[in-house]
Amino acid sequence: MAEPVEKPTEEPLNRWGGWKAPTYLKRGSGSQDLRLVAGSAVLGLVVAVGAVLAAGPWDSGQRKAERDLAAVQERAGGAHHQGEASDTPAPAPSAPPVLTALGDTAGHSAAAGKNALAAALAPLLDSPALGSVRTAVVVDVATGEQVYADGATTPMTPASTVKIATAAAALSALGPHHRIATTVRLSPDSRTVTLAGGGDPTLDEAALRSLAADTARSLRADGAGAVRLTYDTSRYSGPAVHPIGRNENIARVSALMADEGRLDGSTRGPAPRTDDPAGDAARTFAELLDEAGVETRSGPTPGRTAAGARTVATHLSAPLSALVERALTNSDNDIAEALARQTALKAGEPASFAGGRRAVTARLKALGLPTAGARLADGSGLDRADKVTATLLAGLLALAADPDHPELRPVLTGLPVAGFSGTLGDRYTATSRGTGLIRAKTGTLTGVNSLAGTAVDAKGRLLAFAFLASGTTSPDEAEAALDTLAAALTGAAG
Repeated sequence: MAEPVEKPTEEPLNRWGGWKAPTYLKRGSGSQDLRLVAGSAVLGLVVAVGAVLAAGPWDSGQRKAERDLAAVQERAGGAHHQGEASDTPAPAPSAPPVLTALGDTAGHSAAAGKNALAAALAPLLDSPALGSVRTAVVVDVATGEQVYADGATTPMTPASTVKIATAAAALSALGPHHRIATTVRLSPDSRTVTLAGGGDPTLDEAALRSLAADTARSLRADGAGAVRLTYDTSRYSGPAVHPIGRNENIARVSALMADEGRLDGSTRGPAPRTDDPAGDAARTFAELLDEAGVETRSGPTPGRTAAGARTVATHLSAPLSALVERALTNSDNDIAEALARQTALKAGEPASFAGGRRAVTARLKALGLPTAGARLADGSGLDRADKVTATLLAGLLALAADPDHPELRPVLTGLPVAGFSGTLGDRYTATSRGTGLIRAKTGTLTGVNSLAGTAVDAKGRLLAFAFLASGTTSPDEAEAALDTLAAALTGAAG
């Protein structure tokens, strides 16, 4: 039985009947940039993956290996020259040896290419493994043209692929260099110290230890004695428990927490969570203050920061770009919800589920994206009330490659690499079709499976895609069917 879907309002259509992408993807230096992106995905993975695994996937919002490779290619003659633009993007400078093996289709007309793509994708999309309702959109990133669409404007439950929208909105609102501050403030009478949460779910014991040391130095300089310790979580509002209820996939949403409230020492995936993330973080801070030589009169208590209090210690999170990449690579629900709330605060909305929904939606509209039928109930995709279209997700990915929107680039660099990293690490192997040519965000709920990302085709074009399925009965079979669809975009699927 097909899921009921909301009727979207009409959106501008291109000549293929799909959403008309904004004219932000220009010929010239922009297409050259995209060829460099494609080239790094084709040839650079042999070098880049080793560097990523050795150094970690996050480097202040850019994958270091890809950035270095792009710079090398530019020095080797990758700069655009007047008069080189054409209607069809040329293969990436580094790609020809690989593309020859895949089968070069550069001589095909645009119409023939679209027909071939439809012939390849349509039967795969009809797989029973993809459930009762399935939609798909593929966009040529260099031109913004929708080259394949099936159910493009049908709102679907996206599961974790909604993190793409959350991440793009946060980067657009705050910029990739934004850092979330956790502060310690001292009351005007020097008798009360307050640990004030700013919404950083990646705060850890090392950060709390540094805050305690800085606080102790400041108190000694002031000649302060024993202090009362409070903690302030007022930056966030609304329900702390996600609408799905208590769940090992996400902690209680709090402006103050350490290690995402995890109780087992893990850094990713499901884990037992504390019922009191803010209180636990404050108690750890109290112990560290004691070690640093600061006497507290009693255990920490919740409270608001005193009027006129001054900041005596500050910890800044990793840059937002790195948080986005971590959220996408590991499908981190706690970071995703924090990104939605940071977007809400920037917009002057309450830092709550409702405020995040309004702020993220408004940001996507401001970017010129088609939001008809969309409902962004949370930032993580755990809520089944979330609805997006394949057109919106593919459009977001294409926009993230726009040379005029470098602030969105971490949306692409954070996508797991097929067969190598994150939630795609075990979905492809080194010998699988599409390995290394596909980067995509996964999505899984009971009966819902999705995949949205980018792929390099046999002509060296970078394609953005979104495949959404509901009514699935076997997660393993649905994931395999989605992976086959994505692999078909590379030209490697037979």
